[in-house]
Amino acid sequence: MSTPFILLVVILIFTIVVLSATVKIVPTKQAFIVERLGKYRTTLKAGLNLLIPFFDRVQYKHTLKEQAMDVAEQVCITRDNISVGVDGVLYFQVIDPVRASYGIDNYRFASVQIAQTTMRSIIGKMELDKTFEERDTINAQIVQAIDQASDPWGVKVTRYEVKNIVPPQSIKDAMEKQMRAEREKRATIAESEGEKFARINVAEGEKQELIAKSEGNMTRQVNEAKGKAAEIESIAVATAMGIKAIAEAIGSSNGKDAVNLRIAEQYIGEFGKLAAKSNNMIIPSNMADISSIIATATSVIKQGDQK
Repeated sequence: MSTPFILLVVILIFTIVVLSATVKIVPTKQAFIVERLGKYRTTLKAGLNLLIPFFDRVQYKHTLKEQAMDVAEQVCITRDNISVGVDGVLYFQVIDPVRASYGIDNYRFASVQIAQTTMRSIIGKMELDKTFEERDTINAQIVQAIDQASDPWGVKVTRYEVKNIVPPQSIKDAMEKQMRAEREKRATIAESEGEKFARINVAEGEKQELIAKSEGNMTRQVNEAKGKAAEIESIAVATAMGIKAIAEAIGSSNGKDAVNLRIAEQYIGEFGKLAAKSNNMIIPSNMADISSIIATATSVIKQGDQK
C-alpha cells in the first residue's frame, strides 16, 4: 500500500470526524445541551446546527415529549394497619432542558422516589376502604407533591395514575365475604320490595273489584226499584182507569142492571167453586131466591153511591 493512499484515507477519516463534530441535526421535540470546554454554552433546537469541533460538545440530550414511567409496587400501611401493595404510572414532561441537565443528576429516579414516599404518606392517612374510593384524591395529591419538588429540575408532572391496590389474601377473602353478604342483602331487600308491591297491587285490584261489584249491585237495585215503581205505577194507573170505566158504565143506562147481573154471576160462580172443593157446605136459607141476592147486592151499591 502506497504512502499517498494511506494519507488520503487518513485525511478522509479526519474530515468525517470534523464534520460529525461540527454538524448536529436535532430531531423534532428534542433538545441538545452543548458545553464548550466543560461549561454550558447553548441549547440546540430541532434542525441543523453547527458547532466548533473539538471545543463544543453535546453533553445532554432530552426529549420534550410527555413521558410515562412505571412506579414499582411498594408496600403501604393504611390507617387501620393493613398492608397493601400499590403501584402506578407517572406522566411528566421536560419543559426546561437546562435545568433538567444541571438541576438534578437524575430527574426520573427522583420523581419516582417522591411518588413512592408521597404514596406511603397518603395511604397511611386513609383506611383500607377509602383507598379504593379515593383514587382521584390520591392521584391529585401525588401530582401536587412531585410538581412542587420537580419545579427546580425543569420537569412538569402532568398526572399520576394508581394502577393497582392489592391487599393481603386474608383481607381479600374478608372483602369478598362482605361483598357477597351485601349482594345477598340487596337481593333480599329487592325480593321483599317486589313482594310488597305485588301484595299492594293485589289488594288494590281486590279493592277495585269490590267497588265495581258494589256499584254494579247498587245500579241493579236502583234499576229494580225503578222497575217495580214503574210496575206499581202502571198497575195503579190501570186500576184507576178500570175503576173509572166501571163508574162510567154504572152511570150509563142499564148500567145498574148489568152490575146486578155481574154480581149475581160472580156470587153463583164462587159458590160453585166452594161446592166443588168440599162435599160439606152450608147453603144460605134464601139461596133459592136469586132476586133477593141481587136486591141485597144492589142495596149495597146504592149505599156506596150515597156515601
